Amino acid sequence: MNEQNKEVQVEKEAPQSVDGVRSATPNSPWRRLLAKKWAFPAIYMVAAAIILTLMLVYQNSGKPTVMEESIGLGLETTGETDQEGNPDSQPVGAQVETMQWPVSNFDEMDITMPFFDSEASAEVKQEAMVEYNDTFTPHVGIDFARPDQEPFEVLAALSGQVTAVEVNPVVGQIVEITHSNGMVTVYQSLGEVEVTQGQEVQQGEVIGTAGRNELEKHLGNHVHFEVRQGQDGPALNPNDLITQE
Repeated sequence: MNEQNKEVQVEKEAPQSVDGVRSATPNSPWRRLLAKKWAFPAIYMVAAAIILTLMLVYQNSGKPTVMEESIGLGLETTGETDQEGNPDSQPVGAQVETMQWPVSNFDEMDITMPFFDSEASAEVKQEAMVEYNDTFTPHVGIDFARPDQEPFEVLAALSGQVTAVEVNPVVGQIVEITHSNGMVTVYQSLGEVEVTQGQEVQQGEVIGTAGRNELEKHLGNHVHFEVRQGQDGPALNPNDLITQE
């Protein structure tokens, strides 16, 4: 082998260098890949995508899957907990109560005094004013009586808990029921009371009978029915809340 051929062979066998540093693997595919201009941006994007995926998996680890949300097992939480501290639930299709009149047959009753509606005509407003001790006040409920003036059963307009049973010298015996929707129904001028404070009652359950009171003694046996938005909230017009069938 001549000298020229030896020099060529030595150059082929000699390790290559990058920036003065000799490389032990001159033909490494990784080095060739990293030498590309797009290599580092591509690696950065792949690493960012992996980190983002891990973050999303961690954040969603405590959430229900799409299958769980779509099926839901037919349940939804009510905000309450059971005895073991787990969220209480009820069927999604559970029927929601709508308020009813506190009498068994609305069509057989006389409305002896309507609710005072500020938008009603002057004549209607006049009929809805209560006079007591030479003072006129707006009537904030609806009074029912039978045409024959006989007592009748008074029913719970909605299911709820009896939060007050009182005797007032002016308006007679009172029953107050608080409902799950935050509303409070009040039944005044009762002759007899069939419930006690703290008792749970169902819609349509008899809570007492109509009677008389001092405030509206000219009405005879009747019941005064009020609906309030909370314990100390404003009085609401029952006609706006009850759908007459």
